[in-house]
Amino acid sequence: MEVGQEYEIKNFTHRKFSMKHIAVMTSGGDAPGMNACLRAVVRAAHNNKLKIYGVLNGYEGLIDNQINKLTPREVGNIIQKGGSILKTSRSKRFLQEKFRALAIKNLTKKDINSLIVIGGEGSIKGAAMIAKESNLNVLGLPATIDRDLPLVGPTIGFDTAVNTALQAIDRIRDTASTSNTVHIVEVMGRHCGWISLYAGISGGAEAVILEEFDTNIKKLTKHIKDQRTSGKTGCILIVSEGAYNAQGGDGLIKELNKISNFDLRITKLGHIQRGGNPSAVDRVLASRLGASAVDKLLQGSNKFVVAQPKDKIELIHFDKLVAKYQSDMKDYYELIFKLA
Repeated sequence: MEVGQEYEIKNFTHRKFSMKHIAVMTSGGDAPGMNACLRAVVRAAHNNKLKIYGVLNGYEGLIDNQINKLTPREVGNIIQKGGSILKTSRSKRFLQEKFRALAIKNLTKKDINSLIVIGGEGSIKGAAMIAKESNLNVLGLPATIDRDLPLVGPTIGFDTAVNTALQAIDRIRDTASTSNTVHIVEVMGRHCGWISLYAGISGGAEAVILEEFDTNIKKLTKHIKDQRTSGKTGCILIVSEGAYNAQGGDGLIKELNKISNFDLRITKLGHIQRGGNPSAVDRVLASRLGASAVDKLLQGSNKFVVAQPKDKIELIHFDKLVAKYQSDMKDYYELIFKLA
């Protein structure tokens, strides 16, 4: 493939451009596997003889012109590392049109005509804004531990976050089994309970409390008492941080204390779920999506998220991802109680 070869863009602008320069950035909350994804983008671009730039500090760096060339060597030995070597940020300035215009100007001054944004819901919305307000070709790659993007299937970082939560739950289970204590484990997932569900099923939790489902505290109390009657000496409840009006585990404790005398303990896993070495599942997903994004840009794709909903790479238009996340969790939720 020759540098400067013209590609017909089969998108909504129907323009031609010379596919030479790509920028890549990580944005929003960090997720394990972002580095693996970045590595794949850079090396795939290099193999196609394209110049690749990295944007430091997410959209804030884009506004401040923190845009530097990247080489394959600079992304060596990072596939196994959590976090992002490009850093991330949550930018309030980017919500203003004048700062988005500045960000776009900074890219075009370097003759960058394509942008890959690695991040979650807010980051993808930012990518959609750039695509709408510029002549850049923009693709998003779903990286969020919450798995809160519709239609895309697994997201980079989700599997690692679940396994991190599961390791903690297994350890708590050891101590819970030696006493008559009710252990409440709060996991991340502000508006989406997939981590809670996966960790709850795989950790054998007695119940999971989510924002998506109403919890009858009297029925939950009876459920715990029935578990004890059956001979169980410990109990683990998984609660999403977004449950009980975002009070999470603290809100659950308040409600249980009103009608029971359980000996309650709470463990908040917090940002430990964002860190650590990405799992093999996340490394493979990140590598596939990163390399595919470069291929899709070369084919002229624009205004899409590159995803793997069913083990096959697919393109999902930005417009389909800005709607409120909806997913059928009912089967997973009911399974928790069937197996408790």
